[in-house]
Amino acid sequence: MTVRVALVTGGTGGIGTAICKRLVQLGHRVATNYRNETKARAWQTQMQAEGFEIALAEGDVADPDSAAAMVAAIERQLGPVEVLVNNAGITRDTTFHRMTADQWRDVIDTNLNSCFNVTRPIIEGMRERKWGRIIQISSINGLKGQYGQANYAAAKAGMHGFTISLARENARLGITVNTVSPGYVATDMVMAVPEEVRAKIVADIPTGRLGKPEEIAYAVAFLVSDEAAWITGSNLDINGGHHMGW
Repeated sequence: MTVRVALVTGGTGGIGTAICKRLVQLGHRVATNYRNETKARAWQTQMQAEGFEIALAEGDVADPDSAAAMVAAIERQLGPVEVLVNNAGITRDTTFHRMTADQWRDVIDTNLNSCFNVTRPIIEGMRERKWGRIIQISSINGLKGQYGQANYAAAKAGMHGFTISLARENARLGITVNTVSPGYVATDMVMAVPEEVRAKIVADIPTGRLGKPEEIAYAVAFLVSDEAAWITGSNLDINGGHHMGW
């Protein structure tokens, strides 16, 4: 297997951590970004204690200049980025008639505009080398919508529109672009939901349980592989049957 340089944005979160670990296990050189250095260094120390070497670079994916500087720092440290996982995301939940412009803008900037901000400084190198893997981590709620998440659902749905356009533009250059849309996964954010609310969510999932971050990471690893070279412009739903389409 060829060793690649992989950047996972939002890699210190629950799903991001699992993706970083999986890619390291495959032998890749992995990096992620941070905004809070104290928390990021503590996370990095924990990863090292578990046997995972993951590089860090400061960068706000919602800001194009900061994102470009972050990519440049990672490439100086590890080499050209060949695998990009746009995973960074936040929520600012409220019903739309109460939503402020800042709540809308913050989510769109971090979840959707970040795809442009981070991918733009990387894509030209992938095109020159004629190889690349770009994966957006979207959400079940970008497919079916969710009460109180007009901003989040709009951003997550937009990620797949970005995917399919970028896939068409770059398919002949050995670059695949795909989306993974997780359902409800047992991350700290989901586990912080009141137990009675969480129980209602689980009751609506045909498999009868929340997903595991490692299950999302497995899908990412599959799409990153050389063997997945004929898969592009696709969306992979991973939600235990919670939302089904074809």
